[in-house]
Amino acid sequence: MKNNQGKVLIAAPVHTVLTDGLTAKGYECIHHEKITQAAGYELIKDCTGVITSTRLQLDKDLIDAAPCLRWIGRMGSGMEVIDVPYATRKGIRCYGSPEGNCNAVGEHALGMLLALIRRIAWSLDEVKNGLWLREENRGTELEGKTIGIIGFGYTGASFAKKLRGFDVKIVAYDKYCEDSIPPDVVKCTSLAELMERADVVSFHVPLQGDTVHYFNESFIEQMAKPFILINTSRGPVVNTVALYNGLVSGKITGACLDVIEEEPLAAMSPGIRNLLDKMVAMPNVIVTPHIAGYTFEALYKMSRTLLNKITLDS
Repeated sequence: MKNNQGKVLIAAPVHTVLTDGLTAKGYECIHHEKITQAAGYELIKDCTGVITSTRLQLDKDLIDAAPCLRWIGRMGSGMEVIDVPYATRKGIRCYGSPEGNCNAVGEHALGMLLALIRRIAWSLDEVKNGLWLREENRGTELEGKTIGIIGFGYTGASFAKKLRGFDVKIVAYDKYCEDSIPPDVVKCTSLAELMERADVVSFHVPLQGDTVHYFNESFIEQMAKPFILINTSRGPVVNTVALYNGLVSGKITGACLDVIEEEPLAAMSPGIRNLLDKMVAMPNVIVTPHIAGYTFEALYKMSRTLLNKITLDS
């Protein structure tokens, strides 16, 4: 008979490989995928572990409401939903699973970029509306362009891998992980160096104090050339007002966004929603509803990654 390891609150969509694996190790899994923050206080109080995504924020107050908590697992890569320093001080182990959805994010970033420069999404809408416009939809090729990647962790590296067959030059800047940048990618020793070279800028950074509004008016002004922006990291990394102004001025020639400063649509302030509506009406903007890492395969891989990390330490 397996030892009783305690309860695990499953507060996120997961693959059964995770719940079956935890059950086999002696955990009792309690499923509340559509949990509210308020309900979390009652549900977490006798739990040994928690699996979360973005719905449940493991802040100091919620952690204090769980005296039995030993570990927290994050489906995905955004550890900002957990007060990791506070949890660590309390002896609670925190696990992310960026290895699990990085391929999905890399594919999505490339897909949006191709859809933008080859005008796939825009011309599809035109055909749906009875228009067959060829000259107006003449596209641009990736070949020969310089792609700047800011943040070269799992997702940045995945995007670079997808780009290698397109005969582009890849430059990267990561002040924390310089050693992870491979020899076939140009390592920028400063952000200014990337700004001087890039035709496309793609963000793959976590949300933390120094990345909120990382992309702002000053960033745009320092870019040497008109450029395309890609953001598949976190919405607040990009200042929406600055982005809109850059698109209007022409300094930003296109934008591919999987995340917005305020999400979802129902939670947006009127000002941000107004700018979003204006941007999605532009032929050089593609917006998707935070689905870059949201594939069937990623769900399995993130679940398997967390299971391996949790059971290895148990």
